[in-house]
Amino acid sequence: MTTTTASDTADSPQVHFWAVPDLTGLEFDPLLAKLLHEDPVTRVRLPNGEGHAWLVTRYEDVKFVSVDPRFSRQAVRGRSITRVAPHFTPMEGAVGFADPPDHTRMRRVVARAFSPRALRTLRDHAQEVMDRLLDRVEEHGAPADLMDLVNRPFPLAMVSELMGVPEGDQPLMARWSDTIVSAGAGAGAGREAGEQAKADMGRYFTELIGRSHGTGKETLAAVLADAVDEDALTGHEAVGLAVLIQIGGAHAVRNNSANMVYALLTHPEHLARLRAEPELVPQAVDELLRYIPHRNAVGLSRIAMEDVEVGGVTIPAGDPVYVSYLTANRDPDVFPEPERLDFDRGYNPHVAFGHGPHDCPGSALARIESEILLDSLWTRFPNLRLAVPEDRLRWQRGALIRGPETLPVTW
Repeated sequence: MTTTTASDTADSPQVHFWAVPDLTGLEFDPLLAKLLHEDPVTRVRLPNGEGHAWLVTRYEDVKFVSVDPRFSRQAVRGRSITRVAPHFTPMEGAVGFADPPDHTRMRRVVARAFSPRALRTLRDHAQEVMDRLLDRVEEHGAPADLMDLVNRPFPLAMVSELMGVPEGDQPLMARWSDTIVSAGAGAGAGREAGEQAKADMGRYFTELIGRSHGTGKETLAAVLADAVDEDALTGHEAVGLAVLIQIGGAHAVRNNSANMVYALLTHPEHLARLRAEPELVPQAVDELLRYIPHRNAVGLSRIAMEDVEVGGVTIPAGDPVYVSYLTANRDPDVFPEPERLDFDRGYNPHVAFGHGPHDCPGSALARIESEILLDSLWTRFPNLRLAVPEDRLRWQRGALIRGPETLPVTW
């Protein structure tokens, strides 16, 4: 967590070198915490890429940058911006790097798959999947690894159901997704393996979407196929959306839900409260989403298309900008006592799923999965607890999304 001074002019703001430590459990990045309170619009240099970027950390400033059209995702393409990940190769037509109106058009298509009726069906299916997984845990006996038996297969099954991926192909999805994510994080698989997995996954979804034309199904593959037929999406855009949602839906929820279970296992008074008042589960899930620092560092950047003032600081045209949703969720001006996990927090406008046009399209499904997991786990296993001392847990290293490698429990 060293700090250097920018060399272009004598009065330039500092550039903070952000080494991005491997943190365990619920630890908050110390540099992020420091910048939120002391230097909320500042410049950083991350381990990969070139140059520096601006980092915006306060809640209102983060929301401002997230929605202001003068900050472009499209303009990031083709630039080697300072970043966490060593490899950076978005798929053609990737929605994460589109600006309105193209982005709006793509998101409107995805929203069709998350209709209230579809979400009710997915909730019922989620409970069935969870009950089957907990049967397996019971058959396995204690101790058991929840990552292996519950937190990994549950979101994979749910996003595959949403997508229309048959159960027999889910192991293939898991292998490709893990290869792509680990290549992006620089942990394990190399860039070549990640590119191959991305190409294989793209071919799979090209075929699945191709088979889904005119079926009338409510799967996302069918929705994407219909959108291609209607010229609302190109084929590349449809496949890019499918890959993005399949990977994000399985990987992010796997880790986030494991972090939630870990948080409850290590906050016994909160767990006891939740077990006594199960109606609190949706509110508790929102507070856990706010409180848990679910990712390392920052996600995707934007480019300032003209000089823009943010938090009293002028960000020059052409400069890259990152926002931190983690620090926004810890801003004391919005969340009193932000370092405290508080299930009674009545006003909780957290931005754990992002904000503005690029917020997470699957947030409703992720909430459903988290609620069912936390409600079902302790209903089935009321004495569930960690099977090893807390300091013996191993956490994923070099990961983009934080989470435990294993989560051994007993009951």
